[in-house]
Amino acid sequence: MIFCVEDDHAICDLMIYALQSAGFEAIGVPDGLSLFSILEKEMPELILLDIMLPGEDGITILKKLKRNTSTANIPIIMATAKGTEYDRVIGLDLGADDYLTKPFGMMEMISRVKAVLRRTRPRENAHLLRAGNLEINTGEHIVSVNGKRIFLTLKEYELLRLFMDNPGKVFTREQILRQVWGLDYTGETRTVDVHIGTMRSKLGACGDYIETVRGVGYRMEAKDILIL
Repeated sequence: MIFCVEDDHAICDLMIYALQSAGFEAIGVPDGLSLFSILEKEMPELILLDIMLPGEDGITILKKLKRNTSTANIPIIMATAKGTEYDRVIGLDLGADDYLTKPFGMMEMISRVKAVLRRTRPRENAHLLRAGNLEINTGEHIVSVNGKRIFLTLKEYELLRLFMDNPGKVFTREQILRQVWGLDYTGETRTVDVHIGTMRSKLGACGDYIETVRGVGYRMEAKDILIL
């Protein structure tokens, strides 16, 4: 679960929609008072925290979160107005994990959320996804074929992870663009074909696990995925 602490309802709704489209659970929180009330009932995986809020500002809220032992380890991404370098520096000094400068794109937000979660998730939560001779170590972002490491780009890795997480499910090119490139991406769907082509080539025989569904998109062969 991701908490979006943002008092502008239109921006908050857009953030929530983008996060949910990328596979995250998310809720909007309008101010610090509401945030601390919700935290008594539920702990999020990450907080997106705007600095300019009614009542207590984001910096004050950040200080409180980091002083409290029950919330000190929650990853926090600050949202700052353009040109407020001082607030950015203060936020990072106080323990914020990253920041976004307004106005920011939803694709950038999703990328930063994923990056922070990769850095902050405990290593013991890592696991292996295995299909045939293909294996992904999701904690270390390592892909192996027949025990030999294969080097994929970030987008190729995210494509493969999408298919491995959803064996047998058909994805259209538009769905893949939204899931991997984000809502702000304005390029052509041909991008998906190119990346899948290079990924298949790198995976060798295991590249055949990714099937083309003519006239629709792509799917991963419906084989059992072992989670270790």
